[in-house]
Amino acid sequence: MRLITLSLAALLLLIQLPLWLGKGGWLRVWDLDNQVVEAQKKNEGLKARNAKLESEVRDLREGTEAVEERARYELGMIREGEIFVQIVEPNAKSAPLPPLPAAAD
Repeated sequence: MRLITLSLAALLLLIQLPLWLGKGGWLRVWDLDNQVVEAQKKNEGLKARNAKLESEVRDLREGTEAVEERARYELGMIREGEIFVQIVEPNAKSAPLPPLPAAAD
């Protein structure tokens, strides 16, 4: 009777090994599930970035306000007839903007 019990326990163990450690076992499924969750999180972040870039491209194509804003803040440009005024605090640690070239009339 003892031999039958031991052989049945060994057979049960042999049947369970592929379920847990095999190619399509629970550990592999758990690992793949974690990879899917990480990929979905990364995709959500990329979708948000793409939406932001798409709205920026749409603004640049459709309106002149976005182009003007970029020209003002990134390139230091001003409109014709405008006067550029810069107020510098006495203890300011930031460097002033470089002087702009004179516009040819």
